[in-house]
Amino acid sequence: MHLNEIGAEQRLLLEVDLKPIQGSRFQPTGFADLGAAVYQHPDGRRRLLVESTQSMANRLEAVIVRQADVIPELKGMPYVRVQLKGACEAVTSSLVEPHRINSPFIIGNSNFDELFRQATGYRRSEILDWPKLARGVFRLDPNSLIHGVFMSNFEDGRIRFPRALSAFVEAEGVGEAASGGVKINPFDPTGTIRTPGVSKDVYGNVPYHRMEYTAARITAYFNIDLALWRGYELPAEAQEFLLLLSLFKIRRLLETGLRFRTACDLTPDSPLRSVRTDGIEIPEPAQLLEAVQASIKKCSAAGLFAEPPVTELETNTVKTSKGEAGSQEEPEPAGGE
Repeated sequence: MHLNEIGAEQRLLLEVDLKPIQGSRFQPTGFADLGAAVYQHPDGRRRLLVESTQSMANRLEAVIVRQADVIPELKGMPYVRVQLKGACEAVTSSLVEPHRINSPFIIGNSNFDELFRQATGYRRSEILDWPKLARGVFRLDPNSLIHGVFMSNFEDGRIRFPRALSAFVEAEGVGEAASGGVKINPFDPTGTIRTPGVSKDVYGNVPYHRMEYTAARITAYFNIDLALWRGYELPAEAQEFLLLLSLFKIRRLLETGLRFRTACDLTPDSPLRSVRTDGIEIPEPAQLLEAVQASIKKCSAAGLFAEPPVTELETNTVKTSKGEAGSQEEPEPAGGE
């Protein structure tokens, strides 16, 4: 697939019908103070949020990651890899950090801070050059232009790229399926026999209830904001890479990642379809992988990617007390939004 196949469309909107892989019940996402997100559509039918935009963003990011690194098939795609030293000995990267290159383990590294300034041309107290900023971010971590990044940990926090790929799963014509069970203690149903030091009420027989749902239809929705990338005035090779990688993530998620929870294992029940763009057929996963690999080579040859593509950092960490940690600023919303 190439950009010229889409023309001047502002968005590429995709949908696919889903169904439980077995039976008809499923467990939707839930919120601590709300429970399941059930609401009424203007047509009078009840609808249900099965998977939120935030959760789908995390799942779309995860499909190209192995440990903290990109999958071998996408070798050559830029990202930032960090070896943590000091209080924590671990490896992380911009592919797994919640705020990508705005992670304090990345942007807090003085070497990366300088590299970021050079790549983006950032100057304090000057008007932001968004095309140059976008090219700099693309050079170091193109994934940040797909899922968004809010650079609140850098200088005065003016740099913010919204999420370009978003998704959610919704069900319509929903009904409750109430059930329950009992956690059984085979030798002391009353819960009076306890282990010293464990005082929580986890002993004895504990009955519980369970609420699942059925639906006339479950649909996954995907939105790729093409106008956003055009607005950054990125080269055609860069825009095409972002589009192909986004489509590859969607295809790979549908192929491998629809087991949202133990009781919410879904599978596609229709082809992936374009909603507003007539005549567009989304390539199969193998074709998209080949296209992404070819696009990586094009971007590298055009000098759009960092060289080497993986920026290696070593960041020192220290352990703070709970009081010190609690005095820090509140984290920004996930997904750069």
